[in-house]
Amino acid sequence: MHSNKTQSSNLLKLIILALLGTISMMLMFLNFPLPMLPQYLKVDFSEVPALIAALIFSPGAGIIVEAVKNLLYLIYTGAGDPIGIASNFLAGVIFVVPAAVLYHKFRGIKSLVSGLVAGTILMAVGMGILNYFVLLPAYSWFMGWETMSSQVKFMTVAVGILPFNVIKGIAIGAIFVPLFIKLRPWLEQKRISISYK
Repeated sequence: MHSNKTQSSNLLKLIILALLGTISMMLMFLNFPLPMLPQYLKVDFSEVPALIAALIFSPGAGIIVEAVKNLLYLIYTGAGDPIGIASNFLAGVIFVVPAAVLYHKFRGIKSLVSGLVAGTILMAVGMGILNYFVLLPAYSWFMGWETMSSQVKFMTVAVGILPFNVIKGIAIGAIFVPLFIKLRPWLEQKRISISYK
C-alpha cells in the first residue's frame, strides 16, 4: 500500500515537473532585448516555473525543469544554437539552486530574497567566467569564426554578459517575489499534499 502511495506521489511529481518544463519552454519565446546591450542577449521569464518547482520540491526539481525546458526548446528549434541552449541551462541552474537552497533552509520571504540575490550574483559572475573560458570560444568554433582575442572576450563579458545577467536576475526576482507571496499558501499546501500521498 505504501509503495503504491509512493509511486502515485512520484508520478504526480513527474507530471508537475513536465508541465512546468513545458510552460518554461513557452516563456522562452516571450523574450525581449535590453537597450544598450547586444541584441542577442534577450531577457525571458522562463526561470519562474523552475523556481516554483524548486520551492515546492527541491533544488533538484528546479534543475529538472531547466533540463526539460532546454530539451524541448532544442527539439522545437532544431538544434540551431546548441551553445546558447547549454548557456541557458547553466545560467538557469546557477540562478535557481541558491534561491531554493536558502529557502528550504530558512523557509521565509527574507531567505527567498537573499537566495535570489545570491543566485543573481552567482549567475552574473559564473556565466561571465564560463563565457570567457568555455562558451565564447565554443560559440566562435561552432560558427566557424576566428578565435576571439582575450580583449574581445573580456569586453563581451564586461559590457554584455555581466550586466545582462544582473538585470535578468533582478527582473525575474522583481516578478517572482510578489507572485510567490500570493501563491505561497497554495504552494505549501501542494508541497505537503504531494509529500503525504
